[in-house]
Formats: sequence, C-alpha cells, structure tokens
Amino acid sequence: MIDHLVNMKINHWDSVIRELAAKALHNLTPRAPEYMAHVVLPRLLPLSVGTDLHTRHGAILACAEITQALCKLAEENNRSVTHYLSDTALEGLKQIHQELSSRQLYRGLGGELMRPAVCNLIEKLSLSKMPFRGDPIIGGWQWLINNTLRSLPHISSTVRQHIKDSAVSALTALCNEYYINEQGEADPALQDELVTQYISELQNPEEMIRCGFSLALGSLPRSLLKGRLQQVLEGLRKVTLVTHTDTSFAEARRDALIAIAKVCQTVGVKGDGSQEEYVCKDNVTPIYAMLLSGVTDYTTDSRGDVGGWVREAAMTSLKEVTLLLVQKEAELINANICRQIMCWLAQQAAEKIDKFRAHAGSVFLTLLHFDRPPIPHIPHREELERIFPRAEAGTLNWNASAEAFPRITQLLALPVYQYHVLLGLTVSVGGLTETTLRYSAQSLFDHMKKVQSDPGAVESFCETLLRVFEDNLHNDRVSVPLLTMLDQMLANGCFEILTTQDNHPFPLKLFALCKEEIKKSKDIRKLRSSIGVFCGLIQFQGDMREKVLFQLFILLCHPFPLVRKTTASQIYEMLITYSDVVDPALMDEVLTILSDTNWEAELTLVRAKRNCLCDLLQVTRPQLVAKGSA
Repeated sequence: MIDHLVNMKINHWDSVIRELAAKALHNLTPRAPEYMAHVVLPRLLPLSVGTDLHTRHGAILACAEITQALCKLAEENNRSVTHYLSDTALEGLKQIHQELSSRQLYRGLGGELMRPAVCNLIEKLSLSKMPFRGDPIIGGWQWLINNTLRSLPHISSTVRQHIKDSAVSALTALCNEYYINEQGEADPALQDELVTQYISELQNPEEMIRCGFSLALGSLPRSLLKGRLQQVLEGLRKVTLVTHTDTSFAEARRDALIAIAKVCQTVGVKGDGSQEEYVCKDNVTPIYAMLLSGVTDYTTDSRGDVGGWVREAAMTSLKEVTLLLVQKEAELINANICRQIMCWLAQQAAEKIDKFRAHAGSVFLTLLHFDRPPIPHIPHREELERIFPRAEAGTLNWNASAEAFPRITQLLALPVYQYHVLLGLTVSVGGLTETTLRYSAQSLFDHMKKVQSDPGAVESFCETLLRVFEDNLHNDRVSVPLLTMLDQMLANGCFEILTTQDNHPFPLKLFALCKEEIKKSKDIRKLRSSIGVFCGLIQFQGDMREKVLFQLFILLCHPFPLVRKTTASQIYEMLITYSDVVDPALMDEVLTILSDTNWEAELTLVRAKRNCLCDLLQVTRPQLVAKGSA
C-alpha cells in the first residue's frame, strides 16, 4: 500500500488525490516506521526538489506528513527525533525550501502549489520540534511566510484563501517552536521587528496584503503580543474602518475582525491587568466598539452585499469575545454592551438574506442559552427564553422564513428590542424576495392585529416606526423598503385604531417624512412606493386629507410619465376604497377624468386635467415654482 501511494498517487494529476495520499502515508507510518524512515523518506526527498511539478508537490506534502508521524512515534516512546531521522534526512528536509527558492520555483502558477506545500512543511516540522533552533533555515522559512502574505494580490482568487490559511498556520507553529525560549519569553528584538513590520503592512494599499497580515497578527502566540497589545489592536482597528479610499475593502475588514477575537483569546482576560498584556477593564469597551462597528457594515459593490461578510465575522467575534469574558471575568461585560450586542443580533436575525439571518439567529441563541455561567444583563431574558425555548434552540431553522419571522417579530413587543427588530424587518417586508417578503409581512401584520386592543402598544410602535424613518432619511437601503412596508401596513389596516382620531400626530409626521424622502428624487421605485403611502394616509381624519390630495396632485404632474400614470391609477383605487373622500355627486366625473386621461401625454395637457380635478375636489391648485426662486 505504501509503495502504491508513493509510486502512483503522490504524483497524481489531481491535487486533492495528492493531499489524501500524503495523509494516508501519515496514517500508515506507525505500521511501518522503519520502512518509512529508511526507504520511503530517502526516496521522497529528491522528488521534492525534482522537475515535475505534480510529483514535487505530492512529495513535499508526503515528507511533511511522514516526518510528523515519525516524530509523534518518537515522542510517545520517549526517544529523540533523531531516532528515526538521520542527519541526511534532516538536511534534506531543510534543503527543500532553499532549493526551491534558489531555482525561483515560488513564482507564477507553479508557485501557487509550492507555497502552500512548503508552508505545510514548515508547520509540520515546527510541530514536530525539529532541532533547528538558531539555524539559518528559520530565517528562510520566515521570509517565505512573509513573502507569501505579500504576494496574495498576485495569486488567483480560487486558491488565495487556501494559501493565506497555510501561511498563517505555518507562522503560528514556527513562532511557538523557534521564537519562544524555555521560560515562555520571546526575544525582544525579534518581537519588535516582527510586530512592527506586520502592523505597518496593515495600511498597505493592497487589500489582500491587509487581509494576510491581519490574520498573521491574529495568529501570533501570547509572548509575541505581550507588551504590544494596544499597538496591535489599534492597527487592526484602523483596518476595520470604512473610509472613502477603501470602502470596498470588505475582506480586509472581515479578516481584521476575526483577528481581533483571536488576539483576545490568545492574550486572555485579567480585569485589573495591564491593557498592554490582557483584555481588561481599560480596553474591553474599545474592543467591543470595534466589533460592534462591524455589525453596521452594509457596503455594496459590483459583487453585491460585501458588507455581509464583515457583519458575519463581527457576529462570530462578538460571540467568541463575550464567551471568553463570561467564563473568566463576567463583571467586565456591562449592561450597555450586552444590550447593544443582543439588539444588533436581533436586527440581523430579522433581515432578508437567509445566510446572515441564520448566522445571527444562531449567535443570538448561543448567547441567550449559554449557562457556564449565564451571560449577565441580557435584556428581557425571561421573555426571550419563552419565545426561544432551550429545547427548540437546536432545531429552529433560521434559514426558513416561515420559521424565523413568526418568532423574531414577537420581539417587537419588548421595548428594548423594538427599534432594532423593526429596522431589520423593514428591509425584509419591503424587499424583493417573494418568500421572505410574504412571511415577514404576515408576521408583522399578525403582531399589529394583536396589539390593536392596546392603544399604548400601538402608540409605542408608531413612535419607533417614525424614529426608524427619521434615522434613515435618504438612506435608500432602508428608506425605499420602508415606504413599501408602510404602503402594505396602511392597506392592511395596521393603524386602524388611530384613524378615528382627528389630526393624530402620527400620520402628520409620517406625511412630512415621506415628502422629505422623495424631495428631488429621481428613483422610480421610491416615488411609486411613496404614492401608495400617500394614498393610504387618506384614511386618517382631519387636515390630513387635504394635504394628501394636494401632494398627489403635485405627483399627477411629475416630470416622469410613469409616475403620473401610477399616481392616477392609485388615486382611482383610493377613491373607490375610501368613497367618503369625494362628494357622491362628483364621484363619476372625478373617476372619468382619472381613467380617461392619457397621463403620459404632454405636461401642458395633463396639467389642465389635473387643475380640473383640483377644482372639483376643492383643493388648492399646485403652483409652478420658477426655477430661480427660493
């Protein structure tokens, strides 16, 4: 079997087969250690620097796996590494990198196979505690790791992640074995050089280089971070910021957030410790601020919602840091931070993209049900445990809109969560995905029906709704679906309890916000959604009706023909639905003008018809404003 793997499989054309063959040789080593050490390894070493690319790749992977297996055996039998490996073999393993480097085999497409293979070799030899401390080869290996991280922009995107992971894993193993002395201390000069160099690369104009060095910092052992923690965290914080020059650097922000959590886990927690060495009371708030800023990343570019990668990483890192703190020093988690974490997770769990909603829901439930010890200060814990019972936490399918939305909308009844859940629901209810839209809207309407008998709850909901609208004016990601959602809510009688009161402040404020939102807008979807909202607002009593009709008559003469046509048809439907708006004697004439006029005709013709409607309904005619006037 061993001979077959060495002769036929480590040179196979498919890289996956080569990797599996190397792993198989690792597993077979304990069965025939002497054969592996004295026959197989001497055969593989020349192949690992040979001319054929596939054979070279397979041989390097096999050398790494066999060496690690032999070293494990030696350790288990209390023997030194050299029991199985001769000086020639050790020299041969060292020569692999030097040979490839001198022949420039790390370049080009071949380099995309050689770099991760040699990084894998470095990792396995370091884990095997090879007696290379102080040897020049360590510098050569370090050069390869750094050079690989700097070369990421030139590596094809299909293998980039694999190469980045290989380099980072190699770095961790190398540092742990060769840079830390018996007392667990690192050489100060080496630490200074490495950390300073890595932090300086975090502001590289190339996004992939930022990614690589962020993860490299995240993988350093504790003794290399000791005394430099603030510097490392500050460097990573700068990568997480969205600035006008690197808005689309979502992958770098994602990797920096992953690295922040890894650094925190490496250095550990000590409440009254130094902020240069531990996560402590002095730096816990800034650390959470960095992670929470990632949850608000909604950057989009030609690839779509790239901010989603950042949000996903931020949620994972929040979970990891919170669980780390609660198990060590729970008092470092204050009520304000806990409230923010749970609210943001609830918002993400109400949003439209299934994958990110599922991730948020899973993190939310992990934190809620964690009990070794429980996380302090979770708002409305008892109600949450009733909505999401522990027994169902593992089976709830957050990916399925039909399961997720009926649960998450129940959080609208909890004051602390109401704003964030409504903000998340807005983009789902007003979105374009049919199933998400259907179940999220239905869950929202069910909630509104339930609270109709409680005027206080309706008032509170309306205030929150206005706050969401105000906070997101002209932010099209939220405001456009919000108008679509309002249109549906008004049509479904969600605010029925308020329609009997004259001049209730809610519709008046809503009307003003809608007007402000569409001011000077050229977005057809936004304008058409707003028409539905204005028509829905006609059901409120008092001055509202005249304001609404005046606004709709302005839109009847909008520069865009499509907007004029949509407005006319929506007014027609509105007048039939709310027939008390028009004097019954005039109804036929008004409906005839609306249906028979070609609203896509010249504006001068359309304006005459519109003015005729104004006179019939006793609404002031909108006046044309001269371009130059204020």
